[in-house]
Amino acid sequence: EAPIMAIRVKERSVNVDCFVSSPAKRAKKTAKIFMKIFGIDKKDLILLPELYEASSKNFYNAIERFDDGFDCVAIFSHNPGITDFVNTLTDYQIDNIPTSGVFAVSFEKESWSDFRTSTKKFLFFDFPKSG
Repeated sequence: EAPIMAIRVKERSVNVDCFVSSPAKRAKKTAKIFMKIFGIDKKDLILLPELYEASSKNFYNAIERFDDGFDCVAIFSHNPGITDFVNTLTDYQIDNIPTSGVFAVSFEKESWSDFRTSTKKFLFFDFPKSG
């Protein structure tokens, strides 16, 4: 399912330039599949231990430390934390992000350090069985 989802995201003209993952085996494997589809060397994967069984606070703390040279970052993590986190971002609420599901937002930024307090715009939610 991950290759299908990576292709769907790429077809939306989303230009991911950074891939960040929990160090868990399945999250890393999914991230590397996406990276292959996006033509990014898997050695460039950033592993953040705090994304394993992460709370929303962990996600915000990690995002606020992203390098400002990155315009679009894909994060690979786990439930229930990832679903709880995305439900803090916008008014668009979901029950569950399934395996390989993608929830995308944008925000006007000066810096990733502004992410927590910036207004986010919901872009899309897609998952393997959605079509």
